[in-house]
Order: sequence, then C-alpha cells, then structure tokens
Amino acid sequence: MDIGEALRYLGAANPSEELRRQAAEIAGSIRETPRYTYRVFGVSRVPEGVSLEGCGVVLAGRMAETMLSECSQAALMACTLGAEFDRRLRAMQARDMSSAVILDACGSALVESGCDAVEAELAGRFPERFLTDRFSPGYGDLPLDVQPEVCAALDASRRLGLYVTGSLLLNPVKSVTAVIGLSDRPQAARIRGCAYCRLREDCPYRKGGTCCGEGM
Repeated sequence: MDIGEALRYLGAANPSEELRRQAAEIAGSIRETPRYTYRVFGVSRVPEGVSLEGCGVVLAGRMAETMLSECSQAALMACTLGAEFDRRLRAMQARDMSSAVILDACGSALVESGCDAVEAELAGRFPERFLTDRFSPGYGDLPLDVQPEVCAALDASRRLGLYVTGSLLLNPVKSVTAVIGLSDRPQAARIRGCAYCRLREDCPYRKGGTCCGEGM
C-alpha cells in the first residue's frame, strides 16, 4: 500500500514525520488484502445509454457515452477489503478516533490498490487493447442506482460478500465498483476533474485549495 496515498486521503498536504510514522504503523497492522472480481462484456448503444450485453446493465448519462464512445467492450469490476476490516474500523473508532481516521484512510488507499491490480490484470489479458480510465457509479452523471445491477452482474454477493444497501451504498464500506472500457485505440483522459465529481460541493481537498488528484 502506498502510504503517500493514505496521507492524501487524510488531506495531509504537508504531513509531519510523526503522522507519517503513525500511518506506516497502522498500515502495517492491516491484515486484509483487497479481493476483487471482474467480467468483460460487449458494448452496444441503446436509447437509454450504453448497454453491457448479456447482463442487463445499462449505463445512463453523458459520461458513460463519452468514456465508452470508442470501446467495443467494457469491464465491470468490484473490489473490497471485506467485512472484517469494517469490524476493526468500528472497534478502533470506539477506542481511538484519531487512529481510526488514519486506519480509514489506509483502507481507502488499499482498496484503490486492488482496483489498480484489476487494471493491470486486464492489461495483461488483453495486451492488444487500450483501457479507459475507470469510473464508478455516482461519479459524474453515472447514477448510483445502477449499483445493484452492477453487483448482480458480477455475482458480487457470492464472490466477495459485497452487497448494496437500501441507500445504494456498498457494504462492506471499503468497497468499490467501477467500469473500464477496452478499445482498439489509445484512450486519452476524457472526463476528469472536479467539475464532474458528485462530491465537489463538499470536497475537503477543494476547501483546502487542492484536489484529490483523481481528476488530473
């Protein structure tokens, strides 16, 4: 896990050596490793948006159309740290909130490393294809209400113990679903930056005069 990434999630632009030490110590205590699954589908265009063939998932909105405009296939992926990490995080919150905040950031960085591993595996499986940036339900104008269909298409509950709550959030908490397009042509970053993020109004990075780096 990249400690620098965990510190970025903490919003620490200039972290002290003590904070770095604490983050490294807490990161070293994490026993969980990211678990993931993915499937690759053909892509077709329908009036409602972009259809992933054979699974019933339709990706609505301008972002999906733009990101997948040159793609004949797309991968759905899910990655999680599992329920045990959530239990440890809750236990830490009950006894030491400052350490829990660091643990939470380390968990975010670790699950993102799992997403990076999916991208690397896809690149290895399809060396002749070019990947788009990954994008998730809730980012830009891709609605969160596609989340149940994504998880069903991946059989995520059986494979990963990953569920969608009534409010369309993922459980366990340290989990991510995403879409990655596969194209025959190199893919530049198409829709990135704060203007497209659903968290832009409440983002702690923007309030501090920086950004999270995901859109750059």
